[in-house]
Amino acid sequence: MRVAVIGAGGWGTALSIAAARAGREVRLWSRSAALAEEVNARRVNSVYLGGHAVPEGVSATPDAREALEGAGLVVLAAPSHATRGVLESLRGLFEPGAVVVSATKGVEVETGLRISQVVGEVLGSEAAARFVCLSGPSFAREVAADQPTAVVAASADEALGREVQRALSARNFRVYTNPDVTGTELGGASKNVMALAAGMVAGLGLGTNSVAALVTRGLAEMTRLALAEGGRLETLTGLAGLGDLVLTCTGGLSRNRRVGEELGRGRALEDVLAGMREVAEGVRTARAVRLLAARRGVEMPITEEVHAVLYDGKPARAAVESLMSRPLKDEFEVSGR
Repeated sequence: MRVAVIGAGGWGTALSIAAARAGREVRLWSRSAALAEEVNARRVNSVYLGGHAVPEGVSATPDAREALEGAGLVVLAAPSHATRGVLESLRGLFEPGAVVVSATKGVEVETGLRISQVVGEVLGSEAAARFVCLSGPSFAREVAADQPTAVVAASADEALGREVQRALSARNFRVYTNPDVTGTELGGASKNVMALAAGMVAGLGLGTNSVAALVTRGLAEMTRLALAEGGRLETLTGLAGLGDLVLTCTGGLSRNRRVGEELGRGRALEDVLAGMREVAEGVRTARAVRLLAARRGVEMPITEEVHAVLYDGKPARAAVESLMSRPLKDEFEVSGR
């Protein structure tokens, strides 16, 4: 099977490497002709994934038609805010019957739509029926370094999930299947908001008690939202939920945690983002998750405080104080709070 990867950032390049290790012929699409030339000539993406060799099985191109020609599996690895525009530019180029795999962990800010729903709107119901969400605890650099990694391929169509599982699984890249697309997408998106909060806690100089409390209560928020949207509890306690949450809240390679740390130290958001090459999805996703929570009447206090720090200028320490001064309650209330 030929695999096309749309988006040559760090994650897209790492997935290209993983697919090549699984024995697939890979076409990596980049908007940048210079980046594509570097990958083909020097076998490296120095801008987004320096230090990791790109196998000969990966061919990069700035030509979308060339990238998608003959591809039975198309991996979307563009940032969530750019996904709609990318899909619109590619419409009509997909092979009939191609499986659309989203590796994007975010929600469209303007609409609150998950990537599967954006695919349905832009590419139509037939493409939506062939949709698979790939998510789980997976830093790009560790995948590229061939370190053991486990992810999940979620699809309403069990056969499609298994097709992606077979296509991408390799010695150190293990793919599980899951029928819960909604929970998998929301777990991958909302954990980035919690990582911002975890980073703020660290940036304030608070200890592991605080981080552990944040991760645990963050998972509770993520679960409430996912269940309200039709997701499954098991998904949020699995790789796409708890697994990814722990990784991005505690791992040193997490861009979202790094942004949160700088905010906790008192830096302005625009200054932090100005020094980053790649997107910290949680910054925009905080707005989208807050929108979804309001629509469903789901209380998400950590998300509310992260949003206040990002967009209302609230100091991170004041946000922590607000969380700690909330009314006392039962840990397992079932009222949606």
